[in-house]
Amino acid sequence: MDWFKLSLQLNKFPINRAQKTLQEIQEIPEESYKSYLAEKRKEIVEYHLNNNRFYKDFFEKNEFKSWSQVPVMTKTDLQQKLQNRLSTGFSKSTAYIGKTSGSSGTPFIFAKDKFSHALSWAGFQDRYQWHDIDLNKSLQARFYGIPLDLYGNMQERIKDRISLRRRFPIFDLNEQKMEKFLKRFQKSNFSYINGYTSAVLLFAKFLDHKNLILKEICPNLKLCIVTSERLFEEDKKLMESVFGVPVVNEYGASEVGLIAFENKKNEWVVNSEDLFVEILDQDNKPVPNGTEGRIVITSLYNKAHPMIRYDIGDSGVLSEKSTAKNPILEKLIGRTNDIAKLPDGKVVPGLTFYYVTKSIIEDTGSIKEFVINQNAADSFKIEYVSKIDFSENQKQKILQAIETYVGKNLKVAFERKDKLTRSKSGKLKQFTSDL
Repeated sequence: MDWFKLSLQLNKFPINRAQKTLQEIQEIPEESYKSYLAEKRKEIVEYHLNNNRFYKDFFEKNEFKSWSQVPVMTKTDLQQKLQNRLSTGFSKSTAYIGKTSGSSGTPFIFAKDKFSHALSWAGFQDRYQWHDIDLNKSLQARFYGIPLDLYGNMQERIKDRISLRRRFPIFDLNEQKMEKFLKRFQKSNFSYINGYTSAVLLFAKFLDHKNLILKEICPNLKLCIVTSERLFEEDKKLMESVFGVPVVNEYGASEVGLIAFENKKNEWVVNSEDLFVEILDQDNKPVPNGTEGRIVITSLYNKAHPMIRYDIGDSGVLSEKSTAKNPILEKLIGRTNDIAKLPDGKVVPGLTFYYVTKSIIEDTGSIKEFVINQNAADSFKIEYVSKIDFSENQKQKILQAIETYVGKNLKVAFERKDKLTRSKSGKLKQFTSDL
């Protein structure tokens, strides 16, 4: 049974057509690839100019003339009702609807047409096969969060079961939980690990302390994929030594899909098939390969919602040996998250706060930015940019989410600000700890 295909087909995502399209794109020769990208860029801009009122107003011109004149969009530009941003012929029921994690501190709701979403998954399957992982057959140990409400929890577990994923919840990563994780690896034939860098690293440190090699405990293990947070070289070496398998970087974002994936040569290959990735300076002009700049992404196939010259909030460097068909991400700057340590000994990765932010993401766009800081073992501060103060009802909703996902008896202060302090690179880190 092809479980990966089945799970997509049950949700009416045309995965067979997407895989055929991906293969056709990959067969385009290098010498023709710039023309392919130019044609798809022009095509997607003109589609949204003709079919999307939001984008036409944002573009501020009547027609596409040159790529350099296409405006760069930011997360803030997309913080308005989703209904206002959908293309003609699409609705919430006919498109894939998702929420960004808010890891940049600027959350919003987005849409992808079902073919575009299927094409993203075809790309993931293709990259995983580089490392002998078959999404239809390989069992995944998934170090992620999970909704804790009954409906959301059941829905996610059903998706996990169909998609050959077994969840290792990361809301509490103390030693007792790590022992339970270890027992699951002893009893199951996991092919690979996939999860947030900080959570997987904590498990690696636990194994290192016990002088264990995970592949000796779980012989079927082939690979570890880490995502969503920066992986430092020394941490990668530790993981590979205690897991006994290669560790590879995945760089993606829910709103655009797979951005880059590490191959067996330790090259971070950028997705040039259904995305166009640029590195721009502060004046929105492309920088030479080898030079640091802002990562700006165009989704070449998403007709439901424009993601065109979208500033994702990260900075990076493309290798000088990059080509149009084979761009290599030499460096990704940012995307690190701290870990919260609570008075009762609970250890919570910073990305757990994604599940807190989900409770305050509204489709009104009223909450523009927010950051969470741990300033004492039992004390947190939420700073946010909004048109008005949080209501008591909103505060209670957030406090309930923190109690559910993080811990009880924690002090939380709220402060509304006109703007939030950013790093020198312009990055806004959603969670930090002073401890």
